[in-house]
Amino acid sequence: MADQVRFVLASQSPARLASLRAAGLDPEVIVSGVDESAVRAADTAALAGVLARHKCEAVAGRDAAAGAVVLGCDSVLEFEHQTWGKPSGPGDAIARWRRMRGRSGVLHTGHWLVDTRNDAAVGAVASTTVRFAEVTDAEIEAYVATGEPLQVAGAFTIDGRGGPFVSGVDGDPGTVVGVSLPLLRSLLADLDIPITDLWRR
Repeated sequence: MADQVRFVLASQSPARLASLRAAGLDPEVIVSGVDESAVRAADTAALAGVLARHKCEAVAGRDAAAGAVVLGCDSVLEFEHQTWGKPSGPGDAIARWRRMRGRSGVLHTGHWLVDTRNDAAVGAVASTTVRFAEVTDAEIEAYVATGEPLQVAGAFTIDGRGGPFVSGVDGDPGTVVGVSLPLLRSLLADLDIPITDLWRR
């Protein structure tokens, strides 16, 4: 049996961590501290990829991550040709939901991996279309009052209180949660690391 590979998640997202744990992985969490507002890119998908790479590389360069495989992720919503990260506050979240209801957006999640043992790196962006339900003003206000949409890109989740307000997704639901497990497996394979080597034992 191969030695277990040390795995680090460069993200403070509880949903991302829960998804990885549910898939048998148990990464250490090291938050990058990258200033997302200072990052620019050509379009929304590219921005998700650049943010993921910045977060991953910021953590991979630290002594605390030496000898580990580091995963950085970032999610951004593309809605009507606009790029939306986390809302600025409750008013912004309510306004967004009033625009989104009954429409669709594309959630882009960037993934970047660095194997600090040999400095190999690989990354890609997963994109999933999200269809929003025709929610009422009362439902929007109640949802925003929970605080949940203030913590996530696009002001919604599918794995929490926001789940009933999303009528469907076209693509990998994991992308919307924050990490595409099939894409992660593929990227790890590009680094010659079977995902099974990351399973907790």
